[in-house]
Amino acid sequence: MKNSTTEPPGSLRNTVSNPSHTVQIAKAPSKGRLRATKTKFSSVDQLVFATRPDMPVHIVRPATITSTAKWFLKQFPGDVLFAVKTNPDPIVLATLAKAGVAHFDVASLGEVKLVAENVPSAEMYFMHPVKSREAIHAAYYDYGVRSYSLDSLEELTKILQVTGYARDLNLYVRLSIPNEHAAMSLCGKFGVATHDAAELLIETRKVAAKLGVCFHVGSQCMDPSAYVTAMALTANLVRETGVKLDVLDIGGGFPSVYPGMTPPSLSSYMETIRAALKAEPLFASCQIVCEPGRALVAEGGSTLVRVELRKAGMLYINDGVYGSLFDAGTPAFVYPVRAIRMGGEVSQQMQEFSFYGPTCDSLDVMHGPFTLPSDIREGDWIEIGQLGAYGATMRTNFNGFRSDATVEVADKPLLSIFGTN
Repeated sequence: MKNSTTEPPGSLRNTVSNPSHTVQIAKAPSKGRLRATKTKFSSVDQLVFATRPDMPVHIVRPATITSTAKWFLKQFPGDVLFAVKTNPDPIVLATLAKAGVAHFDVASLGEVKLVAENVPSAEMYFMHPVKSREAIHAAYYDYGVRSYSLDSLEELTKILQVTGYARDLNLYVRLSIPNEHAAMSLCGKFGVATHDAAELLIETRKVAAKLGVCFHVGSQCMDPSAYVTAMALTANLVRETGVKLDVLDIGGGFPSVYPGMTPPSLSSYMETIRAALKAEPLFASCQIVCEPGRALVAEGGSTLVRVELRKAGMLYINDGVYGSLFDAGTPAFVYPVRAIRMGGEVSQQMQEFSFYGPTCDSLDVMHGPFTLPSDIREGDWIEIGQLGAYGATMRTNFNGFRSDATVEVADKPLLSIFGTN
């Protein structure tokens, strides 16, 4: 595997004088956690030189998020809903809103509150198919949420009862769709099978101000034809029931790029979706929406970690699967990486390594492999890219290891799907 970086590994020279921004790192006396003041740097290298952080730092690249959001808004033939679960950082939410994203896919009352606080003008869609009565009540009455998904008659009844059988509900029936082209399947927990969905669709039509169908082709979908298959199944169901469909929500699944996992261009996804919509007259009068998460923000974030110990090909780092690297553990995603060393050159010879997180749990291991300079050692830093999606949002407090340190940088991401196709 080649080193996946936009910059060749080498020395981090002491060229940053009087940096205009510094990160303030301190102990939080009440809970003993490390925290950092959010601030801005020109690059990750400048951050390392200026602060030499001894904790993991979550990196946000607002310029990258802005350009990706504007691309989606221009290329997708409908409304773009950001899937908040992928990165609920207030910086990210504000950046997306400033770029023009006005619709947000929320999955909990906590996400509803977060979006309301940070993007007051947002239109929210509560797209978790199973919600508590308390969450529905607060979302509807306190936050004005009118769009909800469901995949059962029981959930439909719950929504109606809690909202007092409101007549202004936009209701989306979640279908279970094949996920064979996805890196991570999302069809096992939610969604009603198309052959069982007729009654639910008919009953929902009776009470919905707007009736929608939604589905998810799976996370990190590697083939745009998956959307065509899902849209065809939806069209067949709608024809079978004879209902009037107001909204087609094609969900998320739009991919990013990772070492060893390069999908087709995002343009090919848009071209395929537009062609499928054009070929199906039933969708001509429908509002079209999508719910991208990973593709919108993955490149817009990374995590900076420090090597605490090396044992041959094993690198013990200060973040792991109980922090921002969950997907590097159980799903075994391989992320782009680059080494940063203070005051010296790193080797041009590369080697494959596994990562071991800071907790005492033996599950806290990320096999990779991650390709880094062969002489990497304790005290070196590693930037791990593509963690703008499912990085900061997955952090826990297990074993007392947690860092909320977050900074903005202006340099380019380690990998970009727009530069790989």
